[in-house]
Amino acid sequence: MYLLKGSIQHYAWGGFTYIPELLSIPNPEHTPHAEYWLGAHAGGPARVRLSDHAYTGLPELIRSEPRRYLGKTVLEKFGELPFLLKLLDVRGMLSIQVHPNKEEARKGFERENAEGIALDAPNRNYRDANHKPEAMLALGEFWLLHGFRENLMESLEGHEHLGILLPILESKGLKGLYQYVMELPQPGVDAILQPLARSVIPAYEKGILPKSSPDYWAAKVLQDKAPEFHHLDRGIFSIYFFNIVKLNPGEAIFQGAGIPHAYLEGQNIELMSNSDNVLRAGLTPKHMDIPELLKHTLFEYVRPAILTGEKDGPWTHYPCPVEDFRLDAIELSSGQVFETLAKGPEIWLQLSGTVQWQGERTIESTKGQAIFLLPGEKAELLVSSASRFYRASVPF
Repeated sequence: MYLLKGSIQHYAWGGFTYIPELLSIPNPEHTPHAEYWLGAHAGGPARVRLSDHAYTGLPELIRSEPRRYLGKTVLEKFGELPFLLKLLDVRGMLSIQVHPNKEEARKGFERENAEGIALDAPNRNYRDANHKPEAMLALGEFWLLHGFRENLMESLEGHEHLGILLPILESKGLKGLYQYVMELPQPGVDAILQPLARSVIPAYEKGILPKSSPDYWAAKVLQDKAPEFHHLDRGIFSIYFFNIVKLNPGEAIFQGAGIPHAYLEGQNIELMSNSDNVLRAGLTPKHMDIPELLKHTLFEYVRPAILTGEKDGPWTHYPCPVEDFRLDAIELSSGQVFETLAKGPEIWLQLSGTVQWQGERTIESTKGQAIFLLPGEKAELLVSSASRFYRASVPF
């Protein structure tokens, strides 16, 4: 077993205090701390503590002895650590996005390589050849967009500024409607959204809009555009088209290939396949490839399936329909002695408490720290104070 130090992503939408406080690091410059990555992805690999003053990258450690650090089954099936564990602090809205399935990701990655597009190029769609299904678990009250809402027609009928889109939905269906707003020239976008903006901003500024209303999130996007309301973000349409989902602490949701989604506000644990492939649909200044987005979007009405977890002693399991990862939470009491056996590579992220790990070596961990367990490794946890962990592993 090893202590891990993750990689911090300073995206502009990140919060300023949650991750720094968890990791006990200063942030005097008020820099956004959006994501904390624990995995072997090239975009932000974790580091492994070999001794008090010596670290190596997790990818380098795995490459040094792949069978030892991945195990026979994972090595033969995936050839790499198949998951990426993240902690997110969402202060501002993330881009609306869709992820491709595995076959399409492979094709897209190979195609862009053949076209000579650099991996870090801003117009790159596929930064690896993997799919990116993901599960997210709320650490507090968390808000997100997830899939097309079932009552979309009634929603358009009841909104004075979006009723103009109803004939398109009726004649061309869901895909036709979404293609229309995503391909609409900017003057057309402004013409529809300007009156909407003027109607929602006053109520938002008075604090009378509930977060369950799409008007609240649209106004949050629009507030810095007043009074001209030019060049409005077409992603605002999606706020009205998609389900607005509230997750309470301990609730989770799975998002597979093709499901359009966006995180709106809160902190979460996110576990996904080892990928960073994102096709964006708005609420972002980043590259958007509309034909590629439409090709991979699931144009179906979705009823969000909220996962409350399956209790098993101190464990809470969150089943996901993928082979790449498994997400579990565990609560341990002060004074408890707990034994665990890793069937494959595991990463444990600790959010509270103090624990001494005893196995081939002895390690003490506390809040904000992470542990990498090797396949077949047995550890005994001596709990000094009540501790909460989130574990990423591979289902067996």
